[in-house]
Amino acid sequence: MTTRSHARALMLVLGLSVGATGCTRRPTAPPPAPPVSVTVSHPVERYVTDYADFTARIAAVDSVEVRAHVWGYLQKVNFREGDLVEKGRVLFELDPRPYQALLNQAKAKVTQDKAQLAFDEAEYQRNLQLYQRTAVTRSQLDKAAATRDIDLANIEADNAAVATNALNLEYTKITAPVSGRVSRYDVTVGNLILSGDQGGSGGTLLTMIVSVDPMYAYFDVDELTVQRARQLVRAGKLKSHDEAMLSVSLGLAAEEGFPHEGTVNFVDNQVNPKMGTLRTRGVFPNTDGALTPGFFARVRIPVSPPHQAMLVSERALDSDQGQKVVYVVDKDDKVVSRAVRLGAMHDGLREVTDGLKPFERVIVNGLQQVRPGATVEPKLVRMPGEKSEDRGPGSEVRGQRPNGGREYRGQRSAVRGRRPNVRSSV
Repeated sequence: MTTRSHARALMLVLGLSVGATGCTRRPTAPPPAPPVSVTVSHPVERYVTDYADFTARIAAVDSVEVRAHVWGYLQKVNFREGDLVEKGRVLFELDPRPYQALLNQAKAKVTQDKAQLAFDEAEYQRNLQLYQRTAVTRSQLDKAAATRDIDLANIEADNAAVATNALNLEYTKITAPVSGRVSRYDVTVGNLILSGDQGGSGGTLLTMIVSVDPMYAYFDVDELTVQRARQLVRAGKLKSHDEAMLSVSLGLAAEEGFPHEGTVNFVDNQVNPKMGTLRTRGVFPNTDGALTPGFFARVRIPVSPPHQAMLVSERALDSDQGQKVVYVVDKDDKVVSRAVRLGAMHDGLREVTDGLKPFERVIVNGLQQVRPGATVEPKLVRMPGEKSEDRGPGSEVRGQRPNGGREYRGQRSAVRGRRPNVRSSV
C-alpha cells in the first residue's frame, strides 16, 4: 500500500472518532433524595414536683448503754443476744443478798427509834404535868421535848435509809430502759459489776439497746437547695417545715425507688461553714424492721410546689455550641431547631421550662440524619418513657390530609386539671 493510501486511512479513522465523540449524550442529574424518615412525639404534659436527692444515715431514736446503778456480782442473764425486748424487762440480775441485809438493818433501825420515841414521848408528858405543878423546871421540860423531837427526826432518817436500801435492792435487777433490740452482753455470770459512780468510766457496760420503730435518717442539704426552698417559702409557693409536715421519702441501697415515707422533724439552726450544708432529720415508721441503725440510704425531699410541666425524652436533646436544642417538625414537614431551657428529671423524662410549645412535633429518633430546614417524613409515636396515664383519648395518629401532607392530632395529657402523685428528682 502506498504512503498516500496510509494517510487517507488514518484521516478516515480520526474523522469517525470525532464524529462519535460529538454525538455522546451528557450524563443526567441524579434524582433528588427522598425525605428522611424520622420519629416524632408530642411533649408530655403532666403535673410534677421537683425533688432533691441526698445521702442519709439511719439512726435509732433511742440508743441506750445499759449499766448498773449498784455494784455486785452478776448472777443471771435473762435474754438472748439480739432479742427484741420491751421496756421494763429484767435483763441482768446481781447478787441481792448484801442489799437485802442492808434493807433489813435499816428496817430494824426504824423499829428501834420508834421504841425510843415511845419512851421519850411518855417522859415528855410526865415532865409536862410536873411542870404545870411547878415540880420541874422549864429547862427540864424543854430537854424532854428536844429528846422527843430528835427521835422523830431519827425515824424520818431511818425511813429514808429504808427507801434507799429498798431501791438499791431493786437495782440488783437491771431492766431495759427502752423498748428495742438488745445487743450482745459484754460480761458473763460471775463477774464483778461496777456501778455508774465507780471505776472512773461510768461503771461496767453490760449491753446496748436501740429502738427499732420509728427510725431517724440524718442527711445534709446543700446551701443552694436551702436557699432555693426558702425563696419559694417567702414567695408563698412552698410551706416551711414550721408550718407543715414536710414529707420525705427514703430508699435503701438494695431497694428500688423510695418506698419508705416519712416527715422532716428537725432542721438545724445554722449551716455548717466547713461543709456548706444544713443538717436535717427525717423520721420514718419501721414496722417491718427494714431500717437498721447505721444503714446508708437515699432520701428525697420536695423543693418545688406541684406544677404542670412539658416533658421530653433525653433522646430528643442535642447540643449546639453549648446550648441545648431540640428539633421540631413544622406544618410543612421541615426541621426547625429550637433552643430550650431544661429543668429536672421526672421519671426518666426531662422537663423543658422554656423554648417549646405544647403539641409540637419533636424529633426523638433520627437526629443525626437531619439538619435545620431539611424536609423529613415524620412518623408520630408516643414519647419514649411516657406513661399510659399520660395519653388521653384522641391521641392516635390520624390519616393524611387531602393536600398530601400528614395530619397529627395533638395528644392531650390525661392528667390535665388534676395533680397525680408523681415522684421525680432534680
